[in-house]
Parts: sequence; C-alpha cells; structure tokens
Amino acid sequence: MKLNRLLSLVIIVLVLLLQGACTRHGIIENPPIAKIDKQRGYSWDAWAKTHNNDDIQLILSFSGGGTRAAAFAYGVLQGLRDTMVDVDAKQVRMLDEIDYISSVSGGSFTSAYYGLYRDRIFEDFEQDFLLRDVEGHLLRGFFNPIEWFRKGGRTEMAIRYYNKHIFHDATFADIKAKQGPLILINASDLAHGVRFSFIQDYFNLLCSDLSNFPVAKAVTASSAVPLVFLPVVLENYKECGASDQQWLSTARKRAGSDPQQDQMVAGIDSLLDKDKRRYIHMVDGGITDNLGLLALYDLITLGGGIETTIQRLHHKPAKHLVMIVVNASTEYDISMDKSNAEPSIAEVIHAMSDDMLYRSNTSTEELLEEKLQQWAKTTSTPEREVKPLFIRINAAAIKNEKDRRSFDKIPTNFSLSQKQVNLLVNSGRTLLQNNAQYQQLVTELGGSIDRKQ
Repeated sequence: MKLNRLLSLVIIVLVLLLQGACTRHGIIENPPIAKIDKQRGYSWDAWAKTHNNDDIQLILSFSGGGTRAAAFAYGVLQGLRDTMVDVDAKQVRMLDEIDYISSVSGGSFTSAYYGLYRDRIFEDFEQDFLLRDVEGHLLRGFFNPIEWFRKGGRTEMAIRYYNKHIFHDATFADIKAKQGPLILINASDLAHGVRFSFIQDYFNLLCSDLSNFPVAKAVTASSAVPLVFLPVVLENYKECGASDQQWLSTARKRAGSDPQQDQMVAGIDSLLDKDKRRYIHMVDGGITDNLGLLALYDLITLGGGIETTIQRLHHKPAKHLVMIVVNASTEYDISMDKSNAEPSIAEVIHAMSDDMLYRSNTSTEELLEEKLQQWAKTTSTPEREVKPLFIRINAAAIKNEKDRRSFDKIPTNFSLSQKQVNLLVNSGRTLLQNNAQYQQLVTELGGSIDRKQ
C-alpha cells in the first residue's frame, strides 16, 4: 500500500528529527583549476564553436514538479521527434534543432538524460526513471540505520541511487561529447537565494572544473528539497582569476538597470569572497526559478545583452527565435476559502508550494515573453527579420475536462503509476502537436507532424 503525500511528509520529518543529532558534511567532488580558459570544458563558448544555425534557434525550459514534470517534458520531446521541418534546405527532425534546454528539479532528470543519451531516451527513460519507484527506495533508505551514519547522509544516498540506476556514472564531459544542445541544470544557492547553473562559466567563479563532475550530483542538487535533503556542497577555491572575467565586469557596469540582474550580480560577487564563502550549498532550483526560464535570462543579460551574446558566440541571428516553456504545474483549487474551518496541513502545504509557484510562474513567463520580443527586435535588420515565438505547454491547454482534472490530481512526488505516466507523456506530446503557434511554425518551415507514433 502506497503512502499518500502527506503521510510520507510526516514520516520523513520524524526521521529527519531522529537524524538531527548527527552532523553531516557534504562530499566534495569538484576539483580546482589554476587558470580560467573560456574555451575549455562544458562552457557556453566551447559549445558555441560547434553550433550555429541560421534558420531556427530553439530553446526549451522544463519546470520542476517531480516525476510529473519529467514525464510531461518527455512527452514534448516525443512531439519534437515526430515533427519534420525544412532547415538549411534539408528535412530534419525538430528535435535535432534544439539549441538549449534549461531545467529545474524534476525536469532536470529529463534534460540530463536526453543530453547524455539522446535518442536512447525514447527506449529506456520510462523504465530507467519514469516508472521506477524512486520515492519508495529513498523512503526505505531514510529508515535504514546504516544510511544514518554514512558520510553525506540521505543526499549522498540519492546521488548513489541516481548514479547507479539512471545516469550510470556519467559526467559533464560525457554530455559535451554528445555535441547536442546545451543542457543547463539549475539549482539554488541556499545562502544567497540566487540561481546557479551547472556550466563551466559558473564553475569558473568557484575556480573549479565541471568536466568530471557527476551528472547525478547536479540533478540531485537541482531537485534537493530543503529539509528533506541536505544541500549538495561545492568547494569555492582561490587563485584562478575569477574576478577578472570580462562578462562580469560588463554586468557590474550595467548595475541599476535591471533588478533581476542586480540580484544575480550580487550573488556572483559573494562567490568571489573566498574567505567568507569557502563552501557553497546548492538546493532545489525551483526555489528561485521553477520554470528554468530565469537561468537563460541570466546568461544573456549578464553577458551584456542579446547583441553582445551573439557576437561573443560568433552566431548570426536565427530567422526564428523560438522558446517552448514546458510547465507541469497546475492551478491549485483553494478550497480553504469556501469555509471558515481551520485549513488542514495538506491545504497549508499546497498553498505554500503549488499555488505560490503557479503565480510566480505566470509572472516569469510574462517577463520572458516580453524579453523574447525585445531580443528579436534588437537583432532584426531590414534585410533579415527575426521572428519571435513564445510557446506555452501546460495543463490549462488540455481541452478534455476529465483528463485535465486527472492531470491536476497527479502528485509531484517521485513515484507514479503507469496510467499516470501515460497521461502525462501523451498530454505533453499532444499539447505540443496541437498548439496553433507550433503548427504555424512547422508550416513556415515547410514541415509536417507525424501523429501516428
């Protein structure tokens, strides 16, 4: 018999209290570097050397939300796989035109898996992760006294599990070797409340090398709900010239022009105080950005804006600038307002998580849609217009009321039934294929959508 969400939470809290007397220390796995080289490792500049496309720049973001988010994003990847378009005078899959995937929490399992294994995701991902009772395994581990005294505690237990069953000892060097889209796995800096992406550009601030860092550890950080999991700890090394990077100097000069950027620069500056911040504690990326959108915004604005970014990467502006936001969150029905009765614990938890995230997601989407329009306008020329397209894929677009209600009831944990996974995957694929904006884009690119697969 499966534990319901509330009972699971209560049990976990009790176990955490029992473990509270044990002091835990994070296991350090990020080695130092002596000097920064922007062309090395899994960096934006190194990735750009092998990627350039004049027809379409396709950006995806995968939200948080446990296995629900992972399965929903996986369905969208299926939809992209089943779409053929005409790019550079040849027919290709829309899937192969993805340039960036930015993700948090549950969505990071899908983005990391695709970054590592590409088309193998369509053969193995359901068995490797979506249909695996991850939550049950971790709960059993919480009750295992042996785990209580192992170095690193429950977070390292999760890392070991993800490493063995999902990511198979892979590192960021393995993602780079695939030469696919740039995968941005995002976490939150617990002490300063700012976003942190697992990319060499950010690891340069720590004077550290990302190449051999375990993908499983980055995904664990991205999905490490505070209190339930301990933070993933990174060491912040000295003496590599981290403060001398040109993009950081440019960002400081623009201080005061953008509150989002100002907050990010302040967080980055704190990382340069190596004495006060010797260790950095990373937790769930959904705390600072539950859609993965703001991480992309950070990279572009901190780099000096869209024009500077394009020049830095030696890219030409694409004809189509497309952003697909895969948002697995739902609009929570606030039933407590229908009565003067004291709200239940479950209602309070929902109000503090799902509903607040829903409102935050909406404002983030509005900001990025506006910025996308600005970026397209800024990079357009009289000879070459850049067409922006901001596509929302979410549960609100499910037309069948029964399916939509079923979707809303699926929890954001890491243990779902086959029926629930099927609904999520089919919803993601169908919502993309039926989206009017997406269909128009496919038509403009001389393509077609295969709905039979």
